Amino acid sequence: MRVSRLLLVTLRDDPAEAEIASHKLLIRAGYIRRVASGIYAYLPLLWRVLQKISAIVREEMDGSGALETLLPQLQPAELWQRSGRWAGYTAGEGIMFHLCDRQGRELGLGPTHEEVITSLAADLLRSYRQLPVNLYQIQTKFRDEIRPRFGLMRGREFIMKDAYSFHGSEECLRQTYAAMDGVYRRIFQRCGLRVVAVEADSGAIGGSASQEFMVTAEAGEDLILTSSDGLYAANQERAVSLAPPAVPLPGGMRLSGAGEPLATPDATTIEQLAAGHGFDPTQVVKVLLLLARFEDGLRQAVVISLRGDQQLNEVKLVNALTARLGAAHGTLLSIEPLSTDLARELRQKEGIEIDPAALPLGYLGPDLEEGALVDRRGLAEPAQGMARGSGARLATTVLRLTDATAAALTAFVCGANRPGHHRVGVSWEGLGLTPDVVDLRACQAGDRCLHDPSQTLSAVRGIEVGHIFQLGRKYAEALEARYTSESGQEETLWMGCYGIGVSRLAQAAIEQNHDNAGLNWPVAIAPFEAIVVSASAQDPQQVSLAESAYDRLRQAGIDALLDDRDERAGVKFKDADLIGIPWRLVVGRGAARGEVEVVFRADGHRRDLPLDQALEVLISAITASRSGLGDSA
Repeated sequence: MRVSRLLLVTLRDDPAEAEIASHKLLIRAGYIRRVASGIYAYLPLLWRVLQKISAIVREEMDGSGALETLLPQLQPAELWQRSGRWAGYTAGEGIMFHLCDRQGRELGLGPTHEEVITSLAADLLRSYRQLPVNLYQIQTKFRDEIRPRFGLMRGREFIMKDAYSFHGSEECLRQTYAAMDGVYRRIFQRCGLRVVAVEADSGAIGGSASQEFMVTAEAGEDLILTSSDGLYAANQERAVSLAPPAVPLPGGMRLSGAGEPLATPDATTIEQLAAGHGFDPTQVVKVLLLLARFEDGLRQAVVISLRGDQQLNEVKLVNALTARLGAAHGTLLSIEPLSTDLARELRQKEGIEIDPAALPLGYLGPDLEEGALVDRRGLAEPAQGMARGSGARLATTVLRLTDATAAALTAFVCGANRPGHHRVGVSWEGLGLTPDVVDLRACQAGDRCLHDPSQTLSAVRGIEVGHIFQLGRKYAEALEARYTSESGQEETLWMGCYGIGVSRLAQAAIEQNHDNAGLNWPVAIAPFEAIVVSASAQDPQQVSLAESAYDRLRQAGIDALLDDRDERAGVKFKDADLIGIPWRLVVGRGAARGEVEVVFRADGHRRDLPLDQALEVLISAITASRSGLGDSA
């Protein structure tokens, strides 16, 4: 390929829309162009990268025995309604683009394909003799991001490899899950990425176990917590640990258990309470008042108690609420702080009455009386403008959940449920409460490890590029995917799924491989393996030698690019660094002697060599990189 035919348009300055290095470089180097918010055109350079990543994925997946297929992007709502995910993906998280066709049938643009593939399995897989089977595709997915950002990291359209396996037993599922773990590690290694495998939350996809593969990078949106002995790694959403020990209240403050009132005006936060009255945050129980909305119209008030130095892990809370109420009330659509503004909105839009005066925000205690927070009337009358029959109603009891760090306190400080006041020396017995203990805290760097309290957790940021799940029978049961076992019995299929973000992987590779001059692609996924640059397009000897070098590289099977533009040498060199081709062969003043310069992009190492020797060095190094022996100058 010649640069003059490549449609290469590079930018000198960082684009205003980009926030992180990889996003800036993708645009500046002519790899992508923004079409709309979260929607990008893949220009020829990036398309070559994506094809190379896809080729590696295909080789490894095919080598594992998986079969490639292609599923429809447009999916009927009925399948998602049968699995119970339609409301969550449209009205809840709201990440699915959905529409109605001319017959009024609801459809969605697939962010994932569990429902479609399981419905096909129900139709096609009839006997144990057909199992196990693993089907995969590489396809564009869609996600209606609330705030698209970071280029291809969090876009509304992206390329993904997703695979789905079906089994006759849980043990067979586990074997394939382990095999996919190995496949994924080989894929990422071949792509030149440094990846950490971590325990992960299964989220809306569900399942009994899952593992994420994270590219470590400062720009990562996820926080990874790892033990110093290397035996534990988890996404913060999933991580468990031992919190720092609490500071006991002074003996004189350990009172009857009901606590003594303390005037605390203008102390609505833990920081203000600690600064104004000398308490350590670990001596305080802070209370969060939330409202959970469920698919069937239930509005559940939730009182969360945490130790004052801890933060709520929203993913753990979602899992706890779903486990307790999901079966009876459907998908959890949202969780919001119960504020005076929300109380006003509930009254106006849903006809639910909550008295804002009953919400002493900033001074709440674990024993907050239900009072106006429950609806003793049952189903509320719809307010004006709200569709009758929507079923919106406030639960008749408040759900109280207590994190273990708060439950372990024998004497603590908490809100007095009236403005400007706290209580000191409170105990759970004194409040008349038996805590419903749930792990709700977000683990932090510095926490002690459960497997070995002498070890501590450290934190790095990561970009998720792959995720594998043991789904169990969740989708197969919902979509009635059954097979006949060897004993002649009809049984439900077991299922796993395995995803890789192909376009995200490309950008994540840049986060790990760039410098001030531009990109620095690993050879295996670079758009071209080598670039030949003639310093002067006006010097016949340079042009002739560059053409010869380019032809010989191509004949040797090297994916080469020739910069044949009539541009200044400095422009060509800067563009070569910017677009990040791993090897550069420069034809300059040494052309008269048959000499060229070989430059390794990763470390800038340069060597002046006769052309034959330079080609030998280049071809040998690139061939070694392809075989997994690594780049070498």
